[in-house]
Amino acid sequence: MSDLNNITESVIGGDAGQVVSLVQAEIDKGTNAGAILNDGLISGMDIVGEKMQSGDMFIPEVLMSAQAMAAAVEILKPLLGDEDNADSGTIILGTVKGDLHDIGKNLVRMMMESAGFNVIDLGVDVAPEKFVAAIQENNANIVALSALLTTTMPMMKQTIDSINESGLRDQVKILVGGAPVSQSFADEIKADGYAPDAGSASKLSKSMLH
Repeated sequence: MSDLNNITESVIGGDAGQVVSLVQAEIDKGTNAGAILNDGLISGMDIVGEKMQSGDMFIPEVLMSAQAMAAAVEILKPLLGDEDNADSGTIILGTVKGDLHDIGKNLVRMMMESAGFNVIDLGVDVAPEKFVAAIQENNANIVALSALLTTTMPMMKQTIDSINESGLRDQVKILVGGAPVSQSFADEIKADGYAPDAGSASKLSKSMLH
């Protein structure tokens, strides 16, 4: 297993070239692709998420780790059978209507994809009805709403109201986040969870579905 630990360490270090060559070496040795993904790559991103939460890693470093992981996953994709690559679930992600901020959202997407989720990113300035349509089309398990402005926080509530009205509320968990958002606000608008950063968003999503 020590070789997979090397992959984990390289992911944490954000060294894409090294991650790719280590993964290729494991493939050449005949190591199971699912094991490389779960025990090497995803376990590395789990640690990155924890380090981000504790303030030991910052956004530029986290992005390098996520990019290193993404490069390695590209090589693994053709080798992953459906059973290896069983998605953790489908997440609809977007910044709410009126808000054009996407750096935090993009980081959340990378962390969630790294954790094995199928992520449908609707982008920024997303109207409530667009979230509703995406839940229906993709049979989603989780909806993650982002807002960076205090003025767009009410749009989170409107989006949740729209999901309620559409009759889809029981089938999805709703996660909210963004600089002005807090746990008390999440409780007030009846979201299922609040994540202060991308690492915890990924971890919370996992715990919601398992």
